[in-house]
Amino acid sequence: MVGTDAGTWGAFAVVTVSSLVAVVVVLTVTALIGFRIGRHNVVDVSWGAGFVAVALVAALTGAGDGWRRVLLLVLVGAWGTRLAVSMFRRSRGKGEDPRYEKMLSSAPGSPALYAIRKIYLTQGLALWFVSLPVQVSAVTQGSAGIITALGVVAWIVGISFETVGDKQMDDFKADPSSKGTIMDRGLWRFTRHPNYFGDACVWWGIFLVAAAHWPGVLTVLSPVAMTYFLVFATGARLLEQHMAERPGYREYQQRTSYFVPLPPKKA
Repeated sequence: MVGTDAGTWGAFAVVTVSSLVAVVVVLTVTALIGFRIGRHNVVDVSWGAGFVAVALVAALTGAGDGWRRVLLLVLVGAWGTRLAVSMFRRSRGKGEDPRYEKMLSSAPGSPALYAIRKIYLTQGLALWFVSLPVQVSAVTQGSAGIITALGVVAWIVGISFETVGDKQMDDFKADPSSKGTIMDRGLWRFTRHPNYFGDACVWWGIFLVAAAHWPGVLTVLSPVAMTYFLVFATGARLLEQHMAERPGYREYQQRTSYFVPLPPKKA
């Protein structure tokens, strides 16, 4: 997409419409499953799976460099698959997410229509918007360079934080001696949300791969939106509210960085 002629914009239109269709299919299937089992937290599994679907569609329908489409399919595919499997494993055999219970308990009108609008439609639009760097990259031309390499490095940092942080938390919860205490070891000693920080790094890395060639830089609002979701909207902020009253958590907050990893403060 070196130029911006009708042909390149037409190629992008094919990719973005195809991506939107993929998102609609994934979220429609998810909604049907959610209503059938009576739990809408299945949408958390589809968050990662939806990005994988978009990356696959973009790789197949794009007209840009093959190496970049394959690279982003690998990066997004690995991240999204890991996240979807992790969310499925965590939610399996458990009840509804308290966030959705609270939301639907005060729903005006039909709870089903409210769930479709506030959970599935909202997540679908967010998924499509955040994935714009992948869509734009599918129709761009140009060789790999330092910015592409920096993007891959940021992705590696992010996926490492997510994977290691989740493993450390799983081990902590599996240890009976940890009951009633706060996880403050490993990566959790430097940031209260290593998995969310990792998510942000992954998507800034994917943006850098897209931004290496025009007009990928125009998709900067996509990683900004993802970071906003993780820090202020549905991620760390809600978890902090849920954890605030647990014994020892306020002391943990005082000594540990909120999001970006930093050395812990002295008590």
